[in-house]
Amino acid sequence: MKDLPAEEKKRIRPRNLGEYLAWAVVAAILAGIAYTLITNENYRWPVVFRYITAVSIMHGILITLWLTVISMALGTALGLLLAVMRMSSLTPVSGAARLYITFFRGTPVLVQLIFWFNVAALYPHLSLGIPFTGISHPIDVNKLMTPLTAAIVALTLNQGAYMAEIIRGGFASVPPGQIEAAACLGMSRLTTLRRVLIPQTMPAVIPATGNQVISMLKETSLVSVLGVADLLQSAQTIYSRNFETIPLLIVASLWYLAMTLTLSVPQSMIERRFSRSSRATGDHPPQAAAPAPSFAGMQGAAA
Repeated sequence: MKDLPAEEKKRIRPRNLGEYLAWAVVAAILAGIAYTLITNENYRWPVVFRYITAVSIMHGILITLWLTVISMALGTALGLLLAVMRMSSLTPVSGAARLYITFFRGTPVLVQLIFWFNVAALYPHLSLGIPFTGISHPIDVNKLMTPLTAAIVALTLNQGAYMAEIIRGGFASVPPGQIEAAACLGMSRLTTLRRVLIPQTMPAVIPATGNQVISMLKETSLVSVLGVADLLQSAQTIYSRNFETIPLLIVASLWYLAMTLTLSVPQSMIERRFSRSSRATGDHPPQAAAPAPSFAGMQGAAA
């Protein structure tokens, strides 16, 4: 049999008494939890099984998934723009991006949701048109900012701030020499971003983005305060009629858990793939965090 590399050999160690005791304690705790779940009639499992596939619950799941996908897609695009602005050599541009990220990361998502839902109190009417001309189109903000629209706007703006920091961290993992080499080859800043920076940041960005997708899935439950018929709101609507609060909350929790576990599978596969790619190419994490690359030295690059 061919000898395996030292790092791939399975380490064999004897189990001590402490490990057996730990297994016994964990098994006892799990057995106690299982016993109370089965014997406590207040959980009302028949009610849970009755509503687990109810039409309104399934519709709420679709709304939850749709909010997750659209908010993540728009938030990632916004985060990429903000990350590029943070890299700018122009102080007003990088400062504006830093201010945006600080504000939206520093305020609760729930507060942002309620604010955007009530933004018509500040700006009841807006006009969209060409400045210094008579061409404009009035917008009724109260009609435009429906609960679903407010949810998408708030989740997107908040997610953009977090994705900006994730992407910026990925940019920081690219050696500055790559930017200098691209400038020497005559690449424009946009071409450098598309051909050099983004491909090399994927191993650092994709795993963290997977975690953000899972977090976004759970954060969508906050939109229930606006009356959006997501999974949690659907469960609340049902138990407000039949007063089966605990069983319906269990239904919502089981579906959130199922969706989270489902999303965790491709995330783990992607992480293993990029981990193998890094080992195969001999890449190792830098000993010290490198500064984020800047386009400052590329002002004269050809378009």
